[in-house]
Amino acid sequence: MAQYLLKRVGLALLTLVLLSLLIFFAGQVLPGDPGRAILGPFAAQSAVKALDRSLGLDRPLLTQYWSWATGVAHGDLGISYQFQAPVSSFLGPALVLSLKLAAVAFVLVVPLSIIGGVVAAMNRGRAVDRTISVTGLSLTSIPEFVSGIVLIVIFAIGLKWLPVTATPPPGTSPLGQIHYLILPAIPLVFVLFGYIARMARAGTIEALDSDYVRTAILKGLPRSTVIRRHVLRNSLIPIISLFGLDFAQVIGGGAILTESIFNLHGVGQLAADAIGRLDIVVILVVVLLTAFFVVALAAVVDILYAFLDPRIRIAV
Repeated sequence: MAQYLLKRVGLALLTLVLLSLLIFFAGQVLPGDPGRAILGPFAAQSAVKALDRSLGLDRPLLTQYWSWATGVAHGDLGISYQFQAPVSSFLGPALVLSLKLAAVAFVLVVPLSIIGGVVAAMNRGRAVDRTISVTGLSLTSIPEFVSGIVLIVIFAIGLKWLPVTATPPPGTSPLGQIHYLILPAIPLVFVLFGYIARMARAGTIEALDSDYVRTAILKGLPRSTVIRRHVLRNSLIPIISLFGLDFAQVIGGGAILTESIFNLHGVGQLAADAIGRLDIVVILVVVLLTAFFVVALAAVVDILYAFLDPRIRIAV
């Protein structure tokens, strides 16, 4: 296990370095100028050049990258071009908000999608199976900005059951914060439900058709016991990786539209603002944050595989 973890850490570091190089140099070829984006289209060119020079953008690209990378290695994420403040000062609060939103969304979608997939598999070919499959596909195809606006109109403005915004006032209790996050979490549930339910359905069907399940049934074990001990445990294996990747994407800016609609100043909104202002330092940090979560959760998924299925062994 120690060798496996060392290997994964080494690969993760190499991945982050290569990704940072790619994003950094790709950001340099984007149209526009950070100084112009900050000062506006009517600022004098001399002022734009002076600002670029003060930000260090007149230095060679490798020098700029090395300065930023060495700072990150020492815990300094850099200074935002737009706000002239350390990225860590506003990344932390944004990350906390995105983590809360992702947690609420997954608490809702995980049991719903697994139950839906298992029920569809147990009734494959019947009306229940077709209904769940069509519903999941339909929900997944609805853009988040459409479902978000419809939900606001119905549940926030019309019925007044839930708040319009996802940002609670200062001093709100943890339970009250969840109340503010339920509505923005639902569009994410819609998007994720179809994928996870289909994966759960496929895994359940594969487990039901396996020899060990047939043997358990022939032994006379109750159907509920067979489902709980044999089918569910094995059908969960294919969708664990999906959980990890989706969770990492939501945290790392995958909920940009949702956060914009519900005025949640999370990582997604932070990334959108940075892209609009050509704030390369913030864009780099957000991309690396997403990559970090993907790599870390992939390692956790591999370890969970071994616990869920003893036949799986982690290869070093």
